[in-house]
Amino acid sequence: MEVQVVNKAGQQTGRTVALSEQIFGIEPNDHAIYMDVKQFMANQRQGTHKSKERGEVAGSTRKLFRQKGTGGARHGMITAPIYRGGGRVFGPRPRNYSFKLNKKIKVLARKSALTYKAQANDILVLEDFVLDIPKTKEIVAIGNNLNIADKKTLFVLPEENRNILLSARNLYQVSVVIASELNTYQILDAKKLVFLESSVGKLEEYFKLKEQEEQQ
Repeated sequence: MEVQVVNKAGQQTGRTVALSEQIFGIEPNDHAIYMDVKQFMANQRQGTHKSKERGEVAGSTRKLFRQKGTGGARHGMITAPIYRGGGRVFGPRPRNYSFKLNKKIKVLARKSALTYKAQANDILVLEDFVLDIPKTKEIVAIGNNLNIADKKTLFVLPEENRNILLSARNLYQVSVVIASELNTYQILDAKKLVFLESSVGKLEEYFKLKEQEEQQ
């Protein structure tokens, strides 16, 4: 798949970049995408929720009244769940929500998500550029020139660039990630993916490295 390379002004440079069919043109696997996104979101949960049960609530453990002869239900203590201020029945406890997912599934999920974006023509390739200082106006101007200012955009960089990261930090619809850290959730969450020209090769190198690790 060939994609035209554009510059910061939104004009075509006359160059094209070939998107690998092994990454951007596979048969998408929806279940792999579901599992990878589920794991990502589960890993974001702190799991620190906690409520007090009847043995943890402050209150007297004295028996309220005698067991029999009152005509009412029997009760043992004021901290019972049926009383106001009592403990909670089977309340939440701290836990770890993370779970294991095979590396092959995660790689397949990322490739599937990229394939969907390629099929929808939501991938743009931008000519490499450098910012001498952080400047949000530059990122805003690029978004306007590419007609994506009103869309949730993910910029994929070949390597970490502090100036670009700081320039986009205040734009709530713009995110920045390096190619080796791109994940399925970020791909699907963005409406448009903007790859810097050299980041396409970095992404292909990353997936080749993953394939070699699987074979070892």
